[in-house]
Amino acid sequence: MSLDQLIENCKKDDTKAQSELYKLFSSKLFAVCLKYSRNYAEAEDNLQDTFITVFKKIEQYKGKGSFEGWLKRITVNTALQRYRKEKVFDIINENTIEDVELEVDEDSLSIDYLLQIIQELPDRYRLVFNLYVLDGYSHKDIASMLDINIGTSKSNLARARQILKQTIEHYKTKQHSQSQ
Repeated sequence: MSLDQLIENCKKDDTKAQSELYKLFSSKLFAVCLKYSRNYAEAEDNLQDTFITVFKKIEQYKGKGSFEGWLKRITVNTALQRYRKEKVFDIINENTIEDVELEVDEDSLSIDYLLQIIQELPDRYRLVFNLYVLDGYSHKDIASMLDINIGTSKSNLARARQILKQTIEHYKTKQHSQSQ
């Protein structure tokens, strides 16, 4: 069955088609959920909430643009909705934090370790870091999505980079001392 036919069947509340759509996209969308969640269990909750929203709103998908892109936007918005309710963003004086260059040596750090330290960032820093660095949103878009000002977005990104840089430097120092 083609993707278009699957979508049409989902619009008719066909549970078999919904199950197929879930199987087709759940692993990709779960990876997105992991980026925006504090942990694995929260990512699972976000994925579940994403598909509930997808099946409620699938009528709104008119075939314009990528269906996968549409799904990803719903996934990101679902995860962000949790944080909007919790008010995790503080207003920070944007002049207090200097932007830091973050260089990652892929040979000495595993993807799993990088994902872990990103997930350990405080919510406001992790969300802005992921939106800006991993998904390519502008500070203007991030400010709109998270209901914060542009300066807060920039300072949260700078702080996330500072924390990651310190964590990576500490890890490398520990690795270096263990190898001697």
